[in-house]
Parts: sequence; C-alpha cells; structure tokens
Amino acid sequence: MKIMDFLSQDSILVDLKATDKKSAIVELAGVLKNTEKIKDTDDIINVVLEREKLGSTGIGQGVAIPHGKTDLLQEQIGVLGISRKGIEFNSLDGELVHIIFLLVGPVEVAGQHLKALSRISRLFKDKFLRQAIKDAKTAQEVVKLIQQEDAY
Repeated sequence: MKIMDFLSQDSILVDLKATDKKSAIVELAGVLKNTEKIKDTDDIINVVLEREKLGSTGIGQGVAIPHGKTDLLQEQIGVLGISRKGIEFNSLDGELVHIIFLLVGPVEVAGQHLKALSRISRLFKDKFLRQAIKDAKTAQEVVKLIQQEDAY
C-alpha cells in the first residue's frame, strides 16, 4: 500500500488556515468535499472528533493523524494539511502540530485502515521528510516528496 493510493494532489493543502484542532479537521474535511470525494462533511467531522475523544492523534514531532471510519465511504481517502504557525493538538510530546494527515475509510475494512495508518506514521518518522513537507510551497512538491519515500 502506498500513500498516494489514498491521497491525491488536489487533497493537499499547503497553507492550512485553521488555528485549533476542530477547525483544522473541519477545514480538511472541506477539502475532501471540494474535491468531490465526499458529499457531506458532517459525518466525517463527527467520526473523526469522536475518535479524537479517545485520545489525541497528535503522534508527536509536529505530526497528527486524525482518523475515523464511516459507512458512507467505499475506500480509504486522505487529505494532508500543512500549518505554517502550528496548531495545538494535545500531542503526546506537547509540541504544536504542523502536518495533519486526515484519514477516513469504510467501517468494514478495518485492516486496510490500520495498514494506511501504519504507512502514514512510518512516512513521518523521517525528520528530513517532515521538514521538507513543512517547507513545501505547492501540493506538487509534497506529492514528489511522498512519492520518493513511497518508492521504498
């Protein structure tokens, strides 16, 4: 499984405007709606915020992977947002989050969802890649960076 199997260039936001966790999730869900990958954002926002109540998906080192599952989807879809200022996400390390990868998928394929989460978290373990993504000016740059890492 490759990141670009569930992330597309039009689902990458290099200048996230949100200033808090909830508005970041709302903004990223809006990107999915704008790209017509989902019809309505309410369900996506609700499942992700419910999952967030179980514990923060701010995994540390400036990265968060909010996620959830819904009956409304047939496949995994993701959206990546980059916050220049950083967002308080109650991260495990207490740091602000600059890279947010929102992942949503269908309820009945939990194994695929876990594989996708694992792949995303592995991708962001590389501090040089994290910095390069934070510094990227365009979605196209981010895609190139991810595709280079996805090759391994």
